[in-house]
Amino acid sequence: MSAKIHFVVTCEHGGNRIPRRYQQLFGGYQRLLHSHRGYDAGALQLARQVADMLHADFFSATVSRLLIDLNRSIGHPKLYSEATRPAPATVRSEILKCYYLPYRNRVETNISQAIRGGQSVIHISSHSFTPELNGEVRNADIGLLYDPSRALERDICNRLRASFRANSPALIVRRNYPYFGKANGFPAYLRRRFPVDAYVAIELEINQKHVLKGGRQWRLLRSAILKSLAEAVVPNISGLPDGVLQGATPSNNSAS
Repeated sequence: MSAKIHFVVTCEHGGNRIPRRYQQLFGGYQRLLHSHRGYDAGALQLARQVADMLHADFFSATVSRLLIDLNRSIGHPKLYSEATRPAPATVRSEILKCYYLPYRNRVETNISQAIRGGQSVIHISSHSFTPELNGEVRNADIGLLYDPSRALERDICNRLRASFRANSPALIVRRNYPYFGKANGFPAYLRRRFPVDAYVAIELEINQKHVLKGGRQWRLLRSAILKSLAEAVVPNISGLPDGVLQGATPSNNSAS
């Protein structure tokens, strides 16, 4: 990987906002909007802190994934939810053009420009998961999602896990849990668009039990993540010179 590293931090499920134009589609879905189905609790707050620490270009969305899921590919059966799937094709196409494509295109363009400029990209996507799903308790505090066939991603996640073990041994950190990093998602799409030695993607998944607990527990988890990222990602990039982050300029490319 090039010594010139461009960090990108994204949060696809940062909120549960439904634009006024589409609120009529969500009658009876208010409880769902405020559940883990509506958004990834805590993911946006964590993403902002990670972006600040890394001086990364930052992209986030606060429209609910129940309007359209920015982390799914076009044609995926869960791109639209049970609230929007029955809407006329013209309405779904409008949502796609107004919310999905602008967000995805901004992120992809940012990465493409960095790579064309001779930089390598490390993309961190922030998500969270419900503590229990379909009666199954999720046995992890943090999940690190990546493509095991990509050596750089595998190496970074191994270093991250080792850093967590050394600094926060009480945390359960699992790789490719509770989802597989190769599953349908925005990073998986971007891996197909960019060379393996120029684009690295890691999805951070945090257990929402820490977010719901709030207070000190939630602060400590965020601190542990930031510390491990600082130790495992920044200093250990092959060829990355000391102080490279000090010369980077943070960006605030937030989408609504």
